[in-house]
Amino acid sequence: MLLTACVVRATPPPPDRPPTATSPVVPDCPDSGLTFALGVADAAMGLRVQNVTMTNCGVTPYTVLGYPAVQVLDEDRRELDLQVGQGSSGISTVEAFDAPPAEVTLRRGDSATSGLLWRNTVTDTTVPATLGVYLMISPAPGQPWQEVEADPAAHIDLGNTGKLGVQPWTSP
Repeated sequence: MLLTACVVRATPPPPDRPPTATSPVVPDCPDSGLTFALGVADAAMGLRVQNVTMTNCGVTPYTVLGYPAVQVLDEDRRELDLQVGQGSSGISTVEAFDAPPAEVTLRRGDSATSGLLWRNTVTDTTVPATLGVYLMISPAPGQPWQEVEADPAAHIDLGNTGKLGVQPWTSP
């Protein structure tokens, strides 16, 4: 399930215009001008929280309002059947996850953060536990996806609850 209610504004440079002295090409920066990274998962009593950082490595300011789109993939890169919801999604009460989205503008080198929230809970021993190894992340629905590998020491271990909450983008 993808998230909705996001607004993204970015004006990419014309493809036929060479970079100028004020807009140099950034090595290893994808065409989207954005990179994503996962922080270390914080686990306490079965509740997991993990930061997602989006950095503008491009030359054009990038504005986002809302939630990232997230897909969780298994070790074979197949999408897992999950409920991905905005905010804490009934997983737990976490104020930062349920704060209203605010517009964030990233200039080159700036970052925004979001978060993932889940529980490693097994409620039915006849149903295999879900383990996410990769994430597909987009700044908003309809924007380009980027694959990010989860920390091998803390994969997305959802038990069999099948629920993932996503925090809106914020400025650090």
